Amino acid sequence: MKLIDNNNSKYTRFSVKSFNRRQWAGFFVVLGSLFLVILALVGTFMPEQSYAIDYNHKYAAPSLSYLFGTDELGRDMFYRTLKGLALSIKIGLMAAFVSSCIALVLGTLSAVFGGKVDSCILWLIDLCLGIPHIILILMISVSLGGGEIGVTIGVIATHWAHLTRLMRAEIMQLRNQPYVHVARGYGHSYFTIGRKHFIPHVLPQYIIGLVLLLPHAILHEAGITFLGYGLPLDVPAIGIILSESMKHISVGMWWLGFFPGLLLMIIVLIFDRVGTALREILDPMRSQK
Repeated sequence: MKLIDNNNSKYTRFSVKSFNRRQWAGFFVVLGSLFLVILALVGTFMPEQSYAIDYNHKYAAPSLSYLFGTDELGRDMFYRTLKGLALSIKIGLMAAFVSSCIALVLGTLSAVFGGKVDSCILWLIDLCLGIPHIILILMISVSLGGGEIGVTIGVIATHWAHLTRLMRAEIMQLRNQPYVHVARGYGHSYFTIGRKHFIPHVLPQYIIGLVLLLPHAILHEAGITFLGYGLPLDVPAIGIILSESMKHISVGMWWLGFFPGLLLMIIVLIFDRVGTALREILDPMRSQK
């Protein structure tokens, strides 16, 4: 930003080059978050009539009337895709939030108490990471009868391990800081120290980890639903839409899988980029760039 004096008058000229990395990151976080919130709200409160069955318009190609075309039942794929994405975002948000809370609690307990508690939590982490996520989610979802609850619990139970290890490493470093020893010398408990010092310190890493968990949760939900072990077939979920499209792509109905898959990829990339942008903003090592 430059101030230029011309005939005793000053005006401000904005230059794109005057924005640093953190300002661009903040701009993208706001823009990406706004887009995702609007998409989730529109899909959540969308009436079923928007993607209702209409046999008079079966297999309609993409056009101004039907942006994503229609399927074998004449349902508008644009609105059906928005509904499925909103459901995936809701499940992803719920699963990622609960998983991140589990990671924060277990990571703190492991670092603070050490000993057998630390060994037990590390064993659980290794056990969770030793089994492929998709298989473990399938086992949990099927054992719970599938549906939204089964899928959500399956995603929650498999996405806390990496973030737990990160939280544990951060708090292990904090335990050796001088101010922690001083607080212990004054008789403060680890609970008080954790509330006043540990949690505020790891909060930026926690927020970044939470956001970066979202694309994984969304993709795993869509993946097991695509395989037929997730949400029921009468739910307009992205996994079901992509699974149904497989039967028609070979006969030329390419739009049934292309547009839903493309929009899912864009949503996942936006979540991933928002998490990276938050790292640019919250990481103190990059604060001066």
